[in-house]
Order: sequence, then C-alpha cells, then structure tokens
Amino acid sequence: MKRLILFLITLLTQMPLLMAQAKCTIYDTEHIRSLQVIAMDDPILPPVMDIHTWHVNIGFDEMSHEYHRYIYHIDHCKADWTVSEGLFESNYLEGLNDQPIEDYEKSFNTTQIYTHYSINFPNEQTQLVLSGNYRVTVYDDDDDEHTPVLTAEFCLVEPLMSLAGTVNGNTDIDFQRSHQQVEFSLGYGSLRVMDPERELCTYVIQNRRADRCIKVTPNIRKSNGLEYNHQRALIFPGGSECHKFELLDVHQANMNVDNIRWHEPYYHATLDCYRPQHSYTFEHDANGAFILRNSDDEDNETTCEYVITHFLFKSDPLPGGDVYVQGNWCNNWPCEDYRMQYDEKEAKYHCAILLKQGYYDYRFVQLSGEQTPEGQPIATTEHTDGNYYQTENEYQILVYYREPGARYDRLVGYKVL
Repeated sequence: MKRLILFLITLLTQMPLLMAQAKCTIYDTEHIRSLQVIAMDDPILPPVMDIHTWHVNIGFDEMSHEYHRYIYHIDHCKADWTVSEGLFESNYLEGLNDQPIEDYEKSFNTTQIYTHYSINFPNEQTQLVLSGNYRVTVYDDDDDEHTPVLTAEFCLVEPLMSLAGTVNGNTDIDFQRSHQQVEFSLGYGSLRVMDPERELCTYVIQNRRADRCIKVTPNIRKSNGLEYNHQRALIFPGGSECHKFELLDVHQANMNVDNIRWHEPYYHATLDCYRPQHSYTFEHDANGAFILRNSDDEDNETTCEYVITHFLFKSDPLPGGDVYVQGNWCNNWPCEDYRMQYDEKEAKYHCAILLKQGYYDYRFVQLSGEQTPEGQPIATTEHTDGNYYQTENEYQILVYYREPGARYDRLVGYKVL
C-alpha cells in the first residue's frame, strides 16, 4: 500500500503545474501549517546548496499536541521536477529512506496549541550523494492510507560551470519604464558539452515564483561556453518592492501593524492599509521571504503565537478581477485562502489569514489572464502596486546537465542576480 501511495504521489507531482521551481506544498491544510525549508541556517536563502558543504532543515507545525508518526520519503527529480525514473534509490541515497521524524516538540505557553516537527539533512540515517533536485514527501504513518500531508523541495549543486550576468532596466521593449532584462553567459569549465540544446537545461526564475520561471536557450555559442543576450523571454515585469510587516509581540504593534486585539480564541492583527501605487517607492525587502520568530527570539519553533492577520488594500474595485495576497510563505500561489474580499461600504479589499509570529513580505496581485507554457496562471501587480524598472528583484539561474547516456540531470551551475 505504501508503495502505491508513493506512486500516486509521483503521478501527481509529475503534472506540469509548477515547473522547475523548488516549492513547499501542504496537502493537509486543516492540520499542517508554517512549512519552511531553511538552507544553511538562513531562512532568507533560496534552498539551493553546494553539494560539498550543505545542510537543510524542513520544519512544520501540526495544530495539536497529539503525536503523529510522520514518515519522510526522498525522491531525486529531473530538471523539470518530475521524478528521475532512471535511478535506483541506492544511486542517489546512502542509508535509509522512509524514516520516521523523531525531532518534535509541543508548543509552550501559547494560546493555540501545536507540535513542531523538524527534519535535518544530511542525518545519520540519510545522506544524499548526487547533485540535482530533491523532493521530500511526508506522510502520516498512523493513517492506513499513508496519505501525504506535505512535500518540500531543495536543490544540490556541483558548481562546475561558471555564470555571470546583469539585470538592466534598458530592455528590448522599453527604456527605464516597467520591465527588466536579464542577460548572462556561462562557461563550461571542465565539462565537455557537444550538443548544448540536448545536454543542457537552463532556467531563470524571478523571486522564486513558478509563474516567473523561464526555460531559455542560448543565442550565442562559443567553444568554451554560451551567451543569453537580447532575448524576449528574459524580459520580466519589474513589479514593485514587497510590502512587509512584523508580528513579534502580541501585546504591542510592530512594524507596519496598525493594532493587535484579542478576540476569543485568537489574537487579531490588523496591518497598515495600502493603496495602489502610481510611482516607484524604494523599500528594503526580502523579495517575498519570511522568518518565523518572536521578540524574545528564543525557541521560536514552539513559543510563537498564531495570529489571525488582516490584510487591507484601499481602492475602488480594480479592473483585472480578484485581488490576492502573495508571498513565498504561501508558495507564491494565488489560491482561494488568500483571495481578498471587497467591502463596498469601506471601499477596500480585505483578507484574514492565520499566521505564525514573524517577519513577512507580501504583494497584492491579480491574475493576468495569461498562462505559462505549463498552464500556470500568471499573477501581475499592474493594477495594484505597479511595475517599475527600479525594483530590486532576485533572479536565480540554474543550469542542468545530462551527458549522453546519463540517467539523471546534474545541477552544475547556479547564480543569483
């Protein structure tokens, strides 16, 4: 039965919805919250690490004090995040798979009880030996069906190729207005590449968003590398700097929090109300990232409160349809839970989301009506926060390599612009 469930998970994750972008997905949204993948002890970093010196922590909360015997299963994945069917488990993993999560702790002195579960890789039972993409599936062993409750993904890179690039507001479609153009070059290093279009797979991702993930091919070939210049596919909407707030103390309002009130059984935090932007405003942000912590900054995993957080956006009804709250903490996915309701009397959009204390970046977005080649809806800030060439965005470049006859995709180049 376990193998059947994992096979069904594989079929589900092979559906081309979120291509080439490491993500966190919670299936049991009623009981599981605050899923994080923390690379190298830094929650701001993307989960992409050097295979020679790496460690990663996957943590999540189950919203009770009842013990659950959670089991993790690790798959190696291809560049597009479908499972690497050419590999045996023993090819990419030393030790044991399908192990119980033994690190767990109950919340302490919080109004809402929960149990925090944590997995560290590598560990005594499980070591990973190949570069590439990895997916960790967690399922409840107490459930006879072994239904998955979440998946978490990260990447290991063997940095064999060199990458250098720029981001410029002077694009092939406008000049210092609303877009940014990425250009970059890669050097083969010691790798022997005979047919780049067959052997290499290169992605550029803006702000870790699956709907801003582009697969690109080079337009200039050299004997020792490739160049990706003046490509329409590498022009991205600039967007705007993220809004941000901190929920560090439930007894006093912190950064960009208007007020905090207690309404049984939750604390409620009302954030500052924003309006549509019509010009660029500089703001230090983390491009959608989040950090779970409280004002004491000790035992954050088990002492942070859960707070119903009210997002407000003051505007007449906007063209373009529904408005959503978006950030890395909700997988940059405009789902129903993050859709804002319009209050005609107050002339504002509102959304209430249960969040664990910490620092959060977020955006107000709408669905553009366009889709990625994989069918992913594309979110836009055109009518909410605008698009500006000055915005400081994060661009990840990932280069995968499969030499002729190989059975898996190696991640051999990585760069953040």
